[in-house]
Amino acid sequence: MNEFSFPGSVAVVTGGTGAIGSTIARALVSVGVKTVILGRDRAKAERFATEISRECGGVCVGYAADVLSRDALMQVRTAISQSIGPVSMLVNCAGGNSPKATTKREALDLSAANDFQSTFFGLDIDGFDEVFDLNVKGTILPCMVFAQDMAAARSGSIITVSSMTAFRPLTKIPAYSAAKASINNFTQWLAVHFAPVNVRVNGVSPGFFLTDQNRFLLLDEKSGQPTQRAQKILAHTPMGRFGDPREVADAALFLLSDAARFITGVVLPVDGGFSAYCGV
Repeated sequence: MNEFSFPGSVAVVTGGTGAIGSTIARALVSVGVKTVILGRDRAKAERFATEISRECGGVCVGYAADVLSRDALMQVRTAISQSIGPVSMLVNCAGGNSPKATTKREALDLSAANDFQSTFFGLDIDGFDEVFDLNVKGTILPCMVFAQDMAAARSGSIITVSSMTAFRPLTKIPAYSAAKASINNFTQWLAVHFAPVNVRVNGVSPGFFLTDQNRFLLLDEKSGQPTQRAQKILAHTPMGRFGDPREVADAALFLLSDAARFITGVVLPVDGGFSAYCGV
C-alpha cells in the first residue's frame, strides 16, 4: 500500500496564488490530486493553475472567490462538484498581515515624548479587524463550505496554516499573532468535532519565509539587506536560514496522506528549530 497515494482526491487550496499556497498546490498536482486554486484575482488564479497543470501534467483549475463570502464559496463548491467532483481535501492558506495592524515600535517607550502613535495606542482598529477576519473567518468559512463534502463521504482531511507567532506572539504584530493563535485553537476544536466522521484536521506552522506579506518587515526597502528584525529572527533559528515554501508543502502532504491517518488536532512547526530555541 502506498500511503502517499491520493487516488481520486480533489483538493481546494485557498490563498492558492500566494508563495506557500501555490507551492502546496503544485505539490498536490504532482502526486495526482485534482487541485483547485482559489484566490481573489480570477486571472491570477487561472494563470497559476495553467502553469501548474503544464509543469506537473495533472489537473489544476483556478477559481475566484472571497474567503469571507459564504455565498461565493458555495458557488465555487457547486462548480467544482459539477466539473471535477466533490472536495476531499482543503488547505487553508488565505491569510496575511497588514502594515495598518503593525506597530512601528517593539515596546512602549515613555521617553519618546508624544510618540504614542508608533505603539499599541496608534494601531488602526480597522486594520486590526481586517487582519483578524482574513485569517480567522477566512479559515472558518471555507471549512464550513467545503468540509460538507467530506462529512457526507465520511472521509477527508483539512489543513490550516498557522504561524510561529501563534505559540509566542512576536512584537509589532498583535492582530496577526492573535489571529494565528485563534487558528491553532480552532484546528483542535474542529478536529474533535469532525473525528466521528473520519475527517482529520491538522495545521502547519511555518517559521520564517520571505513573502509579500512580511517583506516590508524583513528586508530593508532601499538596500534589500536583512533588517535588524530579520537578523534577530535568523539568530534565533538554529538552522540559520529562512524556510523554503516546499518545506511547508512537504509537511502538508504528509498530514493529508494516509501516513498520518491517526493524526488529528496537531499543528506541526516547520521552523528550522525556532520554537525549540530559547535564545541561550
